[in-house]
Amino acid sequence: MVITKTATPPAAARGEDRHRLGVLTGVAALGLDALASCAYGPEAIVLALAAAGVAGIQLTVPVTLLIVALLAVLVASYRQVIAAYPDGGGAYAVARRNLGPTAGLVAAASLVVDYVLNVAVSVAAGVAALTSAFPVLLPWTLELCLAALLVVVGVNLRGVLAGGRLFAVPAAIFVGALAVLIVVGVVRGHPLHPLPAPSPMGITASVGVLLVLAAFANGCAALTGIEAIANATPSFRVDRARRARQAELGLGITLGTLLIGLAVLVELFGARPTDGRTLLSLLAEGSIGTGPGYLVVQFATVVLLLVAANTSYGGLPVLLAKLANDGALPHVFGLRADRQVYRAGLVVLSVLAGGLLVFSGGQVNVLVPLFAVGVFIGFALCQLGMLRHWLRHREGRWQTRLGINGLGCVASTVAALVITVEKFTEGAWLVVLVVPLLVALFITVQRAYRRIGGELGVDQQPACPRSATSVVVVPVVAITRLAEKTLSAALSMGDRVVAAHVVFGTEPDELAATREFQRRWEGWQPNVPLVLLDSTHRLLGPPIARYVRSLEEPHVVVLIGEVRPERWWERVLFNRRGSVVARYVGRHTDAVVCRLRFPLRRATVSRTP
Repeated sequence: MVITKTATPPAAARGEDRHRLGVLTGVAALGLDALASCAYGPEAIVLALAAAGVAGIQLTVPVTLLIVALLAVLVASYRQVIAAYPDGGGAYAVARRNLGPTAGLVAAASLVVDYVLNVAVSVAAGVAALTSAFPVLLPWTLELCLAALLVVVGVNLRGVLAGGRLFAVPAAIFVGALAVLIVVGVVRGHPLHPLPAPSPMGITASVGVLLVLAAFANGCAALTGIEAIANATPSFRVDRARRARQAELGLGITLGTLLIGLAVLVELFGARPTDGRTLLSLLAEGSIGTGPGYLVVQFATVVLLLVAANTSYGGLPVLLAKLANDGALPHVFGLRADRQVYRAGLVVLSVLAGGLLVFSGGQVNVLVPLFAVGVFIGFALCQLGMLRHWLRHREGRWQTRLGINGLGCVASTVAALVITVEKFTEGAWLVVLVVPLLVALFITVQRAYRRIGGELGVDQQPACPRSATSVVVVPVVAITRLAEKTLSAALSMGDRVVAAHVVFGTEPDELAATREFQRRWEGWQPNVPLVLLDSTHRLLGPPIARYVRSLEEPHVVVLIGEVRPERWWERVLFNRRGSVVARYVGRHTDAVVCRLRFPLRRATVSRTP
């Protein structure tokens, strides 16, 4: 009897697979950053072209087609990344494996900048959509941005995770609403009624190559987020690479179609920048009016942008955790809280994004020029890494794939240079400065961990433990139950225990206090020798540190007893001399400093002798 094996996955595997992403849910869950850029990408193009007046606005479609062509190249390139790295081929992983650790750190630094700016830009653009619908809120732009950021932070601190189906709702509404207003506007061919007058703006430029390059640099912000699917390929169902490649293609087609449609509407309507209004709100008003449909577009934009900001909270903390595991960041970034949240990374992301919002006053146009620089640095390094990958692994149709990634490398590198040069004085200099500083920080942390690991003998077999004589020094201020508990603990810890009492000054009352302390100690008879240490400057730490350094035992432990009151407000009733001594002795000696905290219960306080 011949038993054949079938390819049917186990029931447990099929059950887990139900919770993974399909093609549509993958586009919804991982393409939010890219789709959300429709709210500010076309506006960034128009802002640059408006400097040449009506003639400049008529270049909106050609510039958008140029950006969509770059989008097509990048989508094709990232489809190759998915095929080569089905375990998740983000720019950090690809650059690190193929170009070396330093290139990987540069890619990681650019991703950090990208994630932080994504939160700031998405929140600012979402609030701009809200204030466009309700102009009365315009004076409160910054406050609304910070409030929205706090909501996103609060949700993520609680570890609330939404699946692809949940993300699909705002994504579908947003895409559907944009599709309706584009179709209606193109069919009509003119705005429903005259649009609000544009902001006063003198014509400061003529139509030329520099103007087109400036608009192109602005519009490249619409391409952010297209790499997210390649970063998260393991999140898809079985045959992950195929599904992820289909999702990448679907995202590219959807984004490109929307960008071209919005550009056509801009030229048909002659839309130009207006104070207090977003370009998308002007196009919606011109296409479908200011009724319920207009409100649907605006609210869908607000919700999608806030959800898009939320995706950085799923990406940056994980990236920081990977960097921490590689020794490029403090290990605290790799620790998860009780709700499986990388809390340190989440807090850092929130603080940096909040700082950017305050710096920009919540204005999208201030943040967008910063956005695309870091993104395209990551694009270029990822594609360069893929070139190295295909040259190393010449398998399948590697020549074709090499050509696709080569084209992507050239296109993304040229775009990165154009964006950096065009936007350098508008804030791109900050990104150019921050990325090297982040790389220097990563390298410094790695060196520190290597040095510490060498000192600790990490990955080496240490010598066998052996016993050695030790002495425990116990600072004693007064003869109390705290002193009794601390000395009792010390007697169980070391071969020899010494009580140290610091003596202040030579005044008669101080000398009398010292003699009284000695008399009580002799009457107490704790069977522990007492050492009196003079302190001319009335400090506790230095005399204890000098005494510890004078001891000859190889192991010295300083055990400091402290009171821990039951009520929080009672902490102000106690001095902090124990922590002061612990810090000073720890910094100026090689002794092991331990702090024994004595809980002060209510019953303890009320007990009468």
